[in-house]
Amino acid sequence: MPIRILPSNLVNQIAAGEVVERPSSVVKELVENAIDAKATSIEVKLVDGGKSLIAITDNGKGMAKEELALAVERHATSKLPDDDLFNINFLGFRGEALPSIASVARMSIVSRTKDEENAWKIEVNGGVKEEVCPCAAPYGTKIEVRDLFYATPARLKFLKASSSETAQCVDILNRIALANPSISFVLYEGEKKKVFLPACNGDLFDARLERLSAVMGKEFGENSFMVDAEREGVRLSGYASLPTLNKANSLSQFLFVNNRPVRDKLLLGAIRGAYQDVLASGRYPVCALFFDVDPRYVDVNVHPAKAEVRFFDNALVRGILVSALRNGLNQFANRTSNTISLEHLIEDSLPDFSAQTAQEKGEGLEQSGSFASEAGVMCENMPSSPVFRYQAFQSKVGGYGKRQAVLPELERNFSVRVEEVEDQIERSDVGKLGLAKAQFHDTYIISQSEDSIIITDQHAAHERIVMEKLKESLLKGRPASQMLLIPEIVDLDLSEKNRLLAASPDLEKLGLVVEEFGSTAVIVREIPALISGADVKGLIKDLAQEMAEWGTGFELTEKLHLVCATIACHGSVRAGRKLNIEEMNRLLRDMEKTPHSGQCNHGRPTYVELKIADIAKLFDR
Repeated sequence: MPIRILPSNLVNQIAAGEVVERPSSVVKELVENAIDAKATSIEVKLVDGGKSLIAITDNGKGMAKEELALAVERHATSKLPDDDLFNINFLGFRGEALPSIASVARMSIVSRTKDEENAWKIEVNGGVKEEVCPCAAPYGTKIEVRDLFYATPARLKFLKASSSETAQCVDILNRIALANPSISFVLYEGEKKKVFLPACNGDLFDARLERLSAVMGKEFGENSFMVDAEREGVRLSGYASLPTLNKANSLSQFLFVNNRPVRDKLLLGAIRGAYQDVLASGRYPVCALFFDVDPRYVDVNVHPAKAEVRFFDNALVRGILVSALRNGLNQFANRTSNTISLEHLIEDSLPDFSAQTAQEKGEGLEQSGSFASEAGVMCENMPSSPVFRYQAFQSKVGGYGKRQAVLPELERNFSVRVEEVEDQIERSDVGKLGLAKAQFHDTYIISQSEDSIIITDQHAAHERIVMEKLKESLLKGRPASQMLLIPEIVDLDLSEKNRLLAASPDLEKLGLVVEEFGSTAVIVREIPALISGADVKGLIKDLAQEMAEWGTGFELTEKLHLVCATIACHGSVRAGRKLNIEEMNRLLRDMEKTPHSGQCNHGRPTYVELKIADIAKLFDR
């Protein structure tokens, strides 16, 4: 076949394969166009995760009739006034987005400038353009994209479920919103509002922190430090979390170059290097960092999706990032994340003393005041405790409230507890883990068999037992659940919340009932009966983070053992809990009946066995 020039519609479809991968790609390109048009309010509507409809409305400067006809032509753009690819000051610049989208979908554009008496409309179906016609509409632009990939049906089979596609759209809109706090963003899926981010007021840093807290959760806003550094024309600003606020994946590390969201391995590696001495292996800090670089020293024309960039001086950028983060970490070296609220402090208090007599109350206040006066002298030698701080606070304000916390029992240097109880266990029932004799540091069970001493980690052991019971219950049907007397409200960032709610039907099969509660929170109404008394908030947050690490295409049923492991971890006997001999023996007997009880759900050993012969060798016997 002789060489020929491909038809324009086929050229646009090839370009669409690079620019438009899924509905979120359409949302990204069109929202960035709205920002370039100086819009201050952007609304996104999705139907069927964007596969049936994507509608984006803005209040930007709009397009005149002549511009509208030209906008859907290939390589037509208003973003390069000097035709200089090395001086790009806009998010879009290639002029490929609109014609590429129109070549694989049914697209209509309605736009009106402030100088026009009426709006103008154009429709493009599968690359076939119709005439521009007048219509009625407010100032700004509205673009509707229907039946995405109808012109290239082979691409449809690569799209995920509607919930997954919606989650991708929410994620990309959140990333863009972080870089543009002065713009309001709204996203609807059908009639349901998924994103609502009003415009933020104040100076740049205050507005950014307000937007970051709205997207990433209040916890980040309260437990982060400001980053602001400049060197040789490169400025770095933003916020990064304290080391004690971390996650199990790097998906909450948001990076921007000239307000463009990017994923750059160089920058992610630099963040990991800055935190390497203060974070445990496998944990990642949370951050939102903004680089302002002269456009001539950064190339954004590397990838069709513009998600990657190249810097003229990589060493300079990496150096300023590492030094700025380390300076911030050193400055706040003695500060830890504070997630304890007054509600949690009250939970640690004594029962209600409302029935006390006035005389008893007076004596209590006098004692409290006396203790508070001594606390100033003793504070250097006393453990820092939220409950301790709360009691001191109560004493200063004259016994605020009806309930009064007390100082927890001081840590004892010697905490081996031996109970003299009658052995009610038949010797024939005792297995290889022997009989419990004592509890060591309220964490380890010491037991004795015929020829060895066994040390068992009570939390790790119970973790495995709970997990195996959960798995067994699932084989028989839905595990028994327990309704919470007071439902637990858990605050998450938007992407975590939407990801968790998308998996709520499968979580319900595990006995965990989660529902939406406000814009950035979920409410937990039921938990598996096996984990009664578990840390529900910690469980939900860990589950949301692990789901993010698995990716958007996972099936929860395929990750069942991982979900069970997380639930079991939060529902198990914690280190530091006192057990009596009967409880310790019951745990050992359950271990002997449980498969894989030699290791916990994370691969750590649950017990260590010391043979008497080996111990004798240590004493040369």
